[in-house]
Amino acid sequence: MNLETNKTVINKSQKEFFEFLSDLKNFKELMPENTDKFEVDGDSFLFSLKGMPEIRLVVKEKQEFDKIVLGAASSKLNFSLTAIINEVSENSCETQLLFEGDFNPMMAMMVKSPLQKFINTLTENASKL
Repeated sequence: MNLETNKTVINKSQKEFFEFLSDLKNFKELMPENTDKFEVDGDSFLFSLKGMPEIRLVVKEKQEFDKIVLGAASSKLNFSLTAIINEVSENSCETQLLFEGDFNPMMAMMVKSPLQKFINTLTENASKL
């Protein structure tokens, strides 16, 4: 299952936004309002949204200054969340989130809409930085 957000302009330079996302504590600012739990532990963070199970994301890859890949810490759920960051000008960049998950058809049908809403919220909140 592949999902993506619209490209969104961020009022930070490409390097600034890359460094912002590289500090996992900053993801708390991007999370939806219904976040129940958010904890950073080294190269990973754990979060849960109201009524949903906890999810731990781990930094899998960083490509200065245009790409950060986060992946599931658990082998039970195989997915990744990639932030693509493109320079627009000296003081702004454009970002897009790409979600790639390997789910059975039933699970994919259940999680598609909430996941799309979640990644859209992350990019919307990033645009307000």
